[in-house]
Amino acid sequence: MTSRPELQAPPEIFYNDAEARKYTSSSRIIEIQAKITDRALELLALPDDGVPRLLLDIGCGSGLSGETLTEHGHQWIGLDISQSMLNVALERETDGDLLLGDMGQGLGIRPGVIDGAISISAVQWLCNADKSSHNPRLRLKAFFESLYKCLARGARAVLQVYPENVHQRELILGFAMRSGFAGGVVVDYPHSARSRKEYLVLTCGPPSITSTVPKGKDGDYESCSDDDSGEDEENQTVRMAAPRKRQKIRKRGKGREWVLKKKEQMRRKGNAVPPDSKYTARKRKARF
Repeated sequence: MTSRPELQAPPEIFYNDAEARKYTSSSRIIEIQAKITDRALELLALPDDGVPRLLLDIGCGSGLSGETLTEHGHQWIGLDISQSMLNVALERETDGDLLLGDMGQGLGIRPGVIDGAISISAVQWLCNADKSSHNPRLRLKAFFESLYKCLARGARAVLQVYPENVHQRELILGFAMRSGFAGGVVVDYPHSARSRKEYLVLTCGPPSITSTVPKGKDGDYESCSDDDSGEDEENQTVRMAAPRKRQKIRKRGKGREWVLKKKEQMRRKGNAVPPDSKYTARKRKARF
């Protein structure tokens, strides 16, 4: 089994000029990217009113997923950390506006202007520390908080991910919830090791009817996963529980018995201790 790309090198290094052209010229990858993007648009559940929306493609690469967005009549902004991938996208004359940036440092987009966001096989890269200054938790926090801010109220984000293990899945979910999103994980073809796909379906805002998580698909499907080692799951939909509020721990003061006991110990040691009275260990009021 080939090693996962995110374990070989940082994305801006792994996707160099040669790899970017190889990736974009593969007919198999082009076909599967289009299918996954179609599924992401389906999960976005945009209004079917013929009005084009402004969408954000996170980890847009060479613009393969952006082409599908254009075919559906939408305008889009693409963000990627690989200069080589964006150069290929420019050569292919994609219709989207392209941004070079690191999503782990925040998206840097004006609040509330994005009608929906998609990401195809990109977010799991944030779980790896490619540099000594990288902290996966801080990078996930910056990403989800900036994503929440740039989305319009009630808009959705659909992030297709390939988590390496359960820990990564919980890490990604956890920071999405803490940022204020509602939603959950939709798993397509959960019993197929090769065809299994996970989509993190998030809604900007508190839980409501519109934030109900759709059901996953089941059946035959071709896979273009960077990691074909999937695990079977009984449930096709995993909902995220609302974050629990931290309970305040009230510190109890020392009682009268404890104070009397300590005073008695001090007397036995020969120390000068004030005599006991009805005011001993009584709590004073805030003002006299």
